[in-house]
Amino acid sequence: MTERLRAGIIGVGFIGAVHAHAVQAMGGVVSRVASASPEDARKGAERLGADAAADSAEDLINADDVDAVHICTPNATHVPLAELVIQAGKPVICEKPLAMNVADAQRLTTAAAAAGVVNAVPFVYRFYPTVREARARIAAEDTQLWLLHGTYLQDWLAGSELTNWRVDPALGGGSRAFGDIGVHWCDLMEFTTGHRITRLTARLAIAIAERRSAAGMATVGTEDGATVMFETDRGASGTVVVSQVSPGRRNRLWFEFDGTSTSYVFNQELPDSLWVGGIKRDEVITRGPDRLSEPAARYARLPAGHPQGYQDCFNAFVADVYAAIGGAKPDGLPTFADGLRAAELTAAVLESATRETWVEVPG
Repeated sequence: MTERLRAGIIGVGFIGAVHAHAVQAMGGVVSRVASASPEDARKGAERLGADAAADSAEDLINADDVDAVHICTPNATHVPLAELVIQAGKPVICEKPLAMNVADAQRLTTAAAAAGVVNAVPFVYRFYPTVREARARIAAEDTQLWLLHGTYLQDWLAGSELTNWRVDPALGGGSRAFGDIGVHWCDLMEFTTGHRITRLTARLAIAIAERRSAAGMATVGTEDGATVMFETDRGASGTVVVSQVSPGRRNRLWFEFDGTSTSYVFNQELPDSLWVGGIKRDEVITRGPDRLSEPAARYARLPAGHPQGYQDCFNAFVADVYAAIGGAKPDGLPTFADGLRAAELTAAVLESATRETWVEVPG
């Protein structure tokens, strides 16, 4: 591997562009991109600032000038592409969901570990400095968390004329709203608090029965929203409400973790502050390298008052992945094991909604 890491990105849509920016921000180079066709790849290479376009995903994976591969394609393609990258012995960053079922996610996790390749899944909300601050305080303080609750609300599918490949179970998987964004909330909760969901009960809802497709109006096959109640291994109870059709909510991931003496509140749409509630006084912690604990301050790139956001989190995530490729062991790097965990939670949600009962969550 050269000193300047060379990335190959498969998929040149919105998330592929986010990955490309993150690679370039940390000093790497996007050496090749691949897409559904060579022509799409050539257009994508120009738009993403890549050195060249590959004729196919397989050509990109096996190219001598690609050190690490980013998979940014529809969900149904993740497993076969990740398997090819693992077989090539290269580091692999795969968008979530890692796989559309638990068995495939387990197989990929096992294969990556056996091959000894660095692997990662972009649960990037972990990389907000204020989230790291909440995590550090919860670990250090003597407060028993007993109520863990929150929401993840979006509106990008709030209309029958709005559609996407994700609404098709064959391409996106059996769960859309929970599988796409609910797993982000659960990952953030477990990462920040140290609690693990052990059992849950879920209800899925479809607000828009039909959506426009290339062939006209089609019945929706996946949920627009979900409500989940859960219990954890440390005795806490919780709820999360997820929606992709809540008008006016662009990307509102919000949590409140209530303890016996302290509560913590984070809102992804206002990510530069962390609200810490106490019995006698409340405090708003503003993000800044001189205002946070050491684990959080290293992700605070800018002074307070200079906003950091989603792309900054992605930049930090990719920087940590590439540091791991270089032999470092960054704290809190989300790996295929975390992708497997998301698959297990999604499977439990689908089972619970089908059976209308509480379901145990493995591990």
